[in-house]
Amino acid sequence: MSLWIWLLVSCLLGFLWKLTGYFVPASLLRNPRMSRIAGTMTIGLLASLTIVNTVATGQSVTLDARVGALGAAAVALWLRAPFLVVVLAGAGAAAGLRLMGWN
Repeated sequence: MSLWIWLLVSCLLGFLWKLTGYFVPASLLRNPRMSRIAGTMTIGLLASLTIVNTVATGQSVTLDARVGALGAAAVALWLRAPFLVVVLAGAGAAAGLRLMGWN
């Protein structure tokens, strides 16, 4: 099968998955427990995507300046820095580590 067929199948599956959301009863969506679960799943998904994008290159695990950038951003978050400061701390740490030769 060609790549285009897989792409179209995945688009169709994504559309059907979003369409099923319209068939969920409103009473279920108003449930505070469901709201808490949805919020927790969102946080878990974003955290896992961040970790995967930090340590993965293709299909291998790579420890490079991105790990240091994530660590610097985590420290800035722990210190309750504003979002812009967190981003700048991560970018600065990555730039500094790459300047020192840690690619």
